[in-house]
Amino acid sequence: MEFKSLLIEMNGGVATLTINRPQSLNALDSEVLTELGCALYGLEYDPAVKVVIVTGAGEKAFVAGADIKEMSTMTSFEAHRFAAKGQHVMLAMEKMKKPVIAAVNGFALGGGLELALGCDFIYASAKAKLGFPEVTLGIMPGFGGTQNLARLIGPNKANEMIFTGRIITAEKALAWGIVNEVYAPEELLGKARETAAAIAGVGSLGVGYAKDAIANGLNMTKEDGFRYEASLFGVLFATEDQREGMGAFVEKRKAAFQGK
Repeated sequence: MEFKSLLIEMNGGVATLTINRPQSLNALDSEVLTELGCALYGLEYDPAVKVVIVTGAGEKAFVAGADIKEMSTMTSFEAHRFAAKGQHVMLAMEKMKKPVIAAVNGFALGGGLELALGCDFIYASAKAKLGFPEVTLGIMPGFGGTQNLARLIGPNKANEMIFTGRIITAEKALAWGIVNEVYAPEELLGKARETAAAIAGVGSLGVGYAKDAIANGLNMTKEDGFRYEASLFGVLFATEDQREGMGAFVEKRKAAFQGK
């Protein structure tokens, strides 16, 4: 499928998905959200893809936010539908069996930070700026930001960020646990790809089931989470990847996983 505002590059099982609207700082409008939904669906079911990296075109912005020009004329009903559409994209990333890494190369504000939070973890450029400035526009985050940020760093820090609309540095985001690592701008994408390649080289079924266990376990009691983990652990013992991985260990050779 041809995309107007997205670029997809494949390299060794790693798909780099770039939001390509640098003239508008990669802002998310309805069309981009539709394209993102379609692209994620395709990447999920492409057996050649093991890991996805999400980033933004240019040096200024990962995604500067949702498209304010489009939102400014929305009715209440249209705004609700727009929020639901954005949330659908965030949930699509969270529910993918494949890991999704955000490489935040500049401004990640509003919907941009929500897009990053929808990924499994975030690497950021030292020049990145992150925040939820929606309250300065008389609104609030609508693509899952209130839910994902509070679950990630706790309600107190999430409240401070969202209620004030302040924009924070990458270093502060690292200290608060929003991002995993901060790199020099010229190193960011390479470091993300290095990690993605390491993930792509192990058993993709094990990685996918582990992602499932973590995400779903957070919404369960600890005991239920343990039971869910054990059930997925057991299912993996019916796979060719388990036999290959353990066989390779015993035989002292590198495993050749097939995702089966």
